[in-house]
Amino acid sequence: MNQQELGIYGENLACNFLIKKGYTILIRNYHYRKNEIDIIATFENQLVIVEVKTRQTAEIGEPWRAVTRSKQKSIIQVTNDYIFKENIHFETRFDIISIVHNGFRTDIEHIEDAFSC
Repeated sequence: MNQQELGIYGENLACNFLIKKGYTILIRNYHYRKNEIDIIATFENQLVIVEVKTRQTAEIGEPWRAVTRSKQKSIIQVTNDYIFKENIHFETRFDIISIVHNGFRTDIEHIEDAFSC
C-alpha cells in the first residue's frame, strides 16, 4: 500500500470508527486554498473537526505527533472558512485520530479536544 492509499484507508477507518461512536459525518476532505480538513462531523451539538494521521509503524513516533502547531493553524483557517460559508453556530472541537496500520494489526487512537484555537 502506497502512502496515498494508506491515507485513504485511514480516513475510511476513521469515518467508520466515528459513526460507530454516534458521530454524523458532514463532509470529508474539505478544501480551502491549499489546505484541507480530513473529516467534519457533528456529535452532541458540537462541530467536530478531525485530522486523521495514518502510518504503517510508530517507530518514528505516534502519528498524532505529526499534527504540529503549523498544521493546527492551517486546520483552524480552513475551519473558519467552513464555519463562515455554512453559517455554523455550534461549539467547535478539534480532534485527532491516530492510526497505525500494518499487516499485523491496526491501532486507532481518538484524541478528543486535541488542540484549540
